[in-house]
Amino acid sequence: MKSFIQGLKDSIPIAIGYFSVSFTFGIMAAGFGISPLTAGALSLFNVTSAGQFAGITLFAVGSSYFELFVTQLVINLRYALMSLTLTQKLAPEVTVAQRFVMAYGVTDEIFAVAVTKDRPVTFPYMLGLEWFPILSWTLGTVAGGVANNLLPASIQSALGIALYGMFVAIVLPPASESFSVLFVVILAVILSCAFYYLPVLNAVSSGFSIIICTVVSAGIGALLFPARFEEQGS
Repeated sequence: MKSFIQGLKDSIPIAIGYFSVSFTFGIMAAGFGISPLTAGALSLFNVTSAGQFAGITLFAVGSSYFELFVTQLVINLRYALMSLTLTQKLAPEVTVAQRFVMAYGVTDEIFAVAVTKDRPVTFPYMLGLEWFPILSWTLGTVAGGVANNLLPASIQSALGIALYGMFVAIVLPPASESFSVLFVVILAVILSCAFYYLPVLNAVSSGFSIIICTVVSAGIGALLFPARFEEQGS
């Protein structure tokens, strides 16, 4: 019980941030005609910000299920890598069934907190660390959907730009510190503009353009700026 309470305490900053972001998702979902409860269910069963924003956008433009599948695979593949890394930090008594339960709630922020603990991560601690953020993410989505139906159109439009502000806030810090990240961001922007404005490329659907821009820009960045790890002495 003590480790569960500690997980709850460590999750408070994450939960606060999740509520604000999911509130924006709820507004965006309501703008596409999705009810607050349906949007809340999407958040509860997905718990992935970038994947959810991309997913409802693809639904709105009528993309195929195959495009949706590949887009989600590309965007969310990192969670599999995080989960594999986190297994190295788990306490020996954590069972396989408990690992499946924990894997459901692994997000970027929850992984970052758990993997930096200076002691083995237990199942009760992960439950505490995941429970509050998931609840906040779900309730924030529902609240955003309800608010969108109550607020005037001008305020809805103003709140809609919060999504873009969120992505800018995520990208700018690492881009300002790393030329390789900045290069990949600029390349992705150029490719995205090309798919939007150029006559032949603008015939490509939104789903596949996202996939192509992501894979090409990240691939070129990996080739030009490979990560180098210095050998550690034994």
